[in-house]
Amino acid sequence: MSRKSKVSKSSNLVVPPPPQEQISYEGESLACLLKSIERKIESTRLLDTTLPYNTWLKQQFSIGVNDVTRVLECMPPITAKGNTSGQTPLTTTHIYLNKAPPLQLQAILLASDCNPRWLTKHLPSMASSRKVPLIVVKDKKGGSVSLGELVRLKTTIAIGIKVKEVI
Repeated sequence: MSRKSKVSKSSNLVVPPPPQEQISYEGESLACLLKSIERKIESTRLLDTTLPYNTWLKQQFSIGVNDVTRVLECMPPITAKGNTSGQTPLTTTHIYLNKAPPLQLQAILLASDCNPRWLTKHLPSMASSRKVPLIVVKDKKGGSVSLGELVRLKTTIAIGIKVKEVI
């Protein structure tokens, strides 16, 4: 008796891009990074005090896993130059002819102490496909507590830094 080998049809299978290298901060380097971000937030806020703090903060950052995911989903994926899918990639001007362009993220700060892990399991692959750097925050007291302190919350698992619109 011979076994028939199963041949899967992978021609229609979409292969995700290779995972992007994740930058990880902990200890002294994390403290320096968070202080630097905090100073930048304070100095930028001093320049623009027209809006209430929470409203201004939401314009600058995506706070929380759901909000970061929502913004990433609205961003078009970046394809490699050797596009073999046979489809012509759509440009931003073509897609958003009658709409405002979507929000863009410069980077994502992600706490490493998320429990359960499946809450953030999708973020590295989404960030990689959109070429958004992912910075993992590891801390003794908890990365989520450190990130929360940046945005004046008790804890937060993910913060997306939005691209400032230039008019």
